[in-house]
Amino acid sequence: MKIVTWNINSLRLRMPLLKGFVYEYQPDIIALQETKVADPLFPLGDCIGLGYRYVRFSGEKSYNGVAILSKYPIEESFCLEFYNHDKRHIAARIAGIELHNFYVPAGGDEPDEAINPKFKHKLSYLDLMNEWFLKNRNKNQNIVLVGDLNIAPLEHDVWSSKQLRNIVSHTDIERTRLNRNMNEFGFIDAPRLIFPETEKLYSWWSYRNLNWEKSDRGRRLDHIWVTPNLVTKPISSSIAKEMRKLKGPSDHVPVLVNIP
Repeated sequence: MKIVTWNINSLRLRMPLLKGFVYEYQPDIIALQETKVADPLFPLGDCIGLGYRYVRFSGEKSYNGVAILSKYPIEESFCLEFYNHDKRHIAARIAGIELHNFYVPAGGDEPDEAINPKFKHKLSYLDLMNEWFLKNRNKNQNIVLVGDLNIAPLEHDVWSSKQLRNIVSHTDIERTRLNRNMNEFGFIDAPRLIFPETEKLYSWWSYRNLNWEKSDRGRRLDHIWVTPNLVTKPISSSIAKEMRKLKGPSDHVPVLVNIP
């Protein structure tokens, strides 16, 4: 089963890019974040036309929004609204797997929850995620957690850990919270099973950097976590960096994992 997570940064605007990506990679399940479309305007027909007969989505105008596109039947789906009813989560049970798709708040610019409510929101959201999984699920179930988690937790998930240590997405407090969420529940960082932690690995490059490819100052903000029983056989993983080179791209690129 080939699973993809992608912050597409406006689904309707980038539908041509999604079509090209599907043609090239043929994933079984696509989890999208920042769809930025209210539910009545969701391009359901286009998604079905790409071969994804089973689609679930939760969106709002201009902000946030998540969706799951599947070639396999969706047995059940639900949304968790942890904070302010933002459309940041959707889950679906598909072919024996429970897939959770998250768009974690970015957190603003100042990494101080005492003066930045957006940063406090982000940390609170991470706490609520962790609490929900520990209370309602266990690591012996077949669970995949994907999404734009807006944190680069490892040293080589950013171009310079030293220079970005006080920048939101790579601060110690964010990294600690995200690693806690992964480790306390027992999730495994699937792409890092393939790409060692000593290897630079990015899924996001800022729009502000016009020479993004040459400077390669990226961050790995997009993640795929799996429970242990899903990696009893070798998996594969890749990052579709070429999608960032196309006309009108998202600042994020798709991250893929293939689970046998």
